[in-house]
Amino acid sequence: MWKNSYNRWKEFMDLDADLSTKLEELTSDEQSLEDAFYKNLEFGTGGMRGKLGPGTNRMNIYTVRKAAEGLATYVNDQGLSNRGVAIAYDSRYMSKEFAVETARVLGHHGIPSYVFTSLRPTPELSFAVRHLNAAAGVVVTASHNPPEYNGFKAYNEDGGQLPPEQAEIMIDFVNKVENELNVEVADQKQLEEDGLLRWVDEDVDAAYLEAMKTVTVQPDIPKDLSLVFTPLHGTARHLVEKGLEQSGFTSIHIVEEQAQPDPEFSTVASPNPEEHQAFEMAIEQGKAIGADLLMATDPDADRLGVAVPDSNGEYKVLTGNQTGALMLDYILGQSKSLPKNGQLIKTIVTSEFGRVIADSYGISTLDTLTGFKFIGEKIREYERTGDHKFMFGYEESYGYLVKDFARDKDAVQSAVLIAEVGAHWKNQGKTLLDALDDLYEKHGYFLEDLQSMKLEGKSGADTIQTIMNDFREADITEAGGKKVLTVEDYATTVRHYVQEDKQEVIDLPSSNVLKFILEDDCWFCLRPSGTEPKIKFYYGVKSGAKKESEELLAAVKATVNERLHALI
Repeated sequence: MWKNSYNRWKEFMDLDADLSTKLEELTSDEQSLEDAFYKNLEFGTGGMRGKLGPGTNRMNIYTVRKAAEGLATYVNDQGLSNRGVAIAYDSRYMSKEFAVETARVLGHHGIPSYVFTSLRPTPELSFAVRHLNAAAGVVVTASHNPPEYNGFKAYNEDGGQLPPEQAEIMIDFVNKVENELNVEVADQKQLEEDGLLRWVDEDVDAAYLEAMKTVTVQPDIPKDLSLVFTPLHGTARHLVEKGLEQSGFTSIHIVEEQAQPDPEFSTVASPNPEEHQAFEMAIEQGKAIGADLLMATDPDADRLGVAVPDSNGEYKVLTGNQTGALMLDYILGQSKSLPKNGQLIKTIVTSEFGRVIADSYGISTLDTLTGFKFIGEKIREYERTGDHKFMFGYEESYGYLVKDFARDKDAVQSAVLIAEVGAHWKNQGKTLLDALDDLYEKHGYFLEDLQSMKLEGKSGADTIQTIMNDFREADITEAGGKKVLTVEDYATTVRHYVQEDKQEVIDLPSSNVLKFILEDDCWFCLRPSGTEPKIKFYYGVKSGAKKESEELLAAVKATVNERLHALI
């Protein structure tokens, strides 16, 4: 079947010259050719992401046009075409080209586009949709994926990624495009003349930075903190630097070698602040100047990593769960008054540490599926119903939202807030590590970990499904010496209480996720990635001491890995 798609591309007379050359280069490698054509690049609930190159299973101008055609149909179907679509892009190969191709497809349908003149962070796009009263938004980015990837993320009129119901409608429109090679586009210059392609830049930046002033909790505290920041060759430098300056920070040091946009991300193995190697240059610079805090953002600036010096002067990279806990405790602890209906929102794979902290302040916690679109969807619901007041949202993978003027995780907001948290504790004679130890002493020693298995191509996808099927069908009664109390299967939305042998419905959308809840506040979870060829294994434990938690975590992981090794 894949050869039919390949032949369709090969015989297309107007195929882009660069893609035609690369397609010709693939003809001697049938395995690579099959992988490029064996399926259509999936447009899922988070948009699409894939390797660059020719083929139906690759990111290129034709698959982008197909996605844009689906978006155009969606916007028209919603009756919002006159409001237009905001479009941003990051520093990756073809990002600006894909942004313009999206605008050309939309323009063919008479839908205006507001396209940034140069690269911008994802959270600013989320803000821009709301600021410009647009019908939808697009960010061309592959987040922290390797250089050979790019992606297309779609946003609704609220500035959030499309939640399941809206996503399904758009996915259906995308899938109805039978031939990506035949999607019609308008001429760029004509669109500019007709006002259907409008370039935007500093005005939106200024409005975003004005909104950023609300992130500051204590405007008047001394900001005597030495900061090192790296945007990892991405989009964050300008807004993070300006946001810190207007908040009162003056000792801001940029890792200049990583400050310029670079689609190769040439100074790091991966432009992902979750991986400690991304901090190597920041740590070197931090040691040279004795910095109090190091910060790194991923290329599209929706994730933030933080590192802090320990008592020996060595920098310790905090986990997303730890950074989130520190920000949450600071927001709640420094608020002059807390609403009775305040709500923390986190994901099902995020530490329970946050829930315990929120409980201590009388703030309730809501769990959502993984993906910030679910957090954004809840914020919109709270605005409509008034049932809850959003206080903070976060996920373990370094994504946080402080204020809801954006509706996606926002590393710019997060950088300004965590710097303020660091300044607050420095004024008390403490580091962030000291503050974290205080939280552990008060609430228990929570410890988490994440393992990922990269399994590419069709065979990899089959292996991931085999793993999920095995863990679903197996009668797993203990892990790490802890009894399994509950198994939550989010694909069937069924929660099974193992000891009582009873079931109940999980009130969340269906998703291919499996979570095992153990006794004594321990758990592990399996989730195939929606954006990368990976399956992820999440772990969480709690005890009264660090060493005990470390041993417990190792034991739970060993149980899971033993089963995996038997499977693979």
